[in-house]
Amino acid sequence: MKELSSFFIILCLFINCDLKKKENKNKNPIEASWQQLFNGKDLDNWIVKINGHKLNDNFKNTFRVENGILKVSYGGYENFENRFGLLTYKTPFSNYKLRLEYRFTGSQTKGGEAWARKNSGVMIHSQAPKSMLLNQAFPLSLEVQLLGGITSDTPRPTGNLCTPATHVYINDALVTNHCINANSETYYGEEWVALEIIVTKEKITHKINGKTTITYTNPTIGGQFLDGTSKETQLKDGQALTSGYISLQSESHPIEFKNIEILEL
Repeated sequence: MKELSSFFIILCLFINCDLKKKENKNKNPIEASWQQLFNGKDLDNWIVKINGHKLNDNFKNTFRVENGILKVSYGGYENFENRFGLLTYKTPFSNYKLRLEYRFTGSQTKGGEAWARKNSGVMIHSQAPKSMLLNQAFPLSLEVQLLGGITSDTPRPTGNLCTPATHVYINDALVTNHCINANSETYYGEEWVALEIIVTKEKITHKINGKTTITYTNPTIGGQFLDGTSKETQLKDGQALTSGYISLQSESHPIEFKNIEILEL
């Protein structure tokens, strides 16, 4: 009887081990490689730069973490006063997929520009925060512009492209416009919206809720806002832009982010 019991125990262990092997084999290795950039607890590994303030001066706790959400908040502001800000991840990247969720909340703070209402962005291929001037509102970067609808039934697409101190090509043609509208829906409320950015040497793609909104190629340094950067940065005019930092923007309207993760390709 004991021998029979031992046999069944060994058999069960063998079956369980075999099942675990099959389970691991069926796991998607790509999904297992996603890296969380935001830990849901604090701003560790992120760098603050706000226009007019020194590096890592998080004025009035603009960037904060509450209940697992990364918030851009202006509760302590009396007036915005052009304090455009960035929260930048510490490591630069070149080829990757970035995904996150965002939503606009509440009302724009006093003193914000009219165009900045329900307006924010995710900067990619951005210059290092420490290379920005003390009074520099926007970094050299590619901005994945995030917009929310304001007036009912008035389209305001999101997932657009803006190009501070940069140029890109769309359909093999050079585009010098500062902002290029994407093909996306308009989101009027405070719902969470899923953003994905795919960056490779060949092209860059923005996706909103799983749908491609815009694709472009060959980003280079130059154009509008370059003269507002350091002389050293200006000397790079015309150079290809193949890597850089990832930043979350503050532009005077409260916005929240969560599930920020990256997959290096």
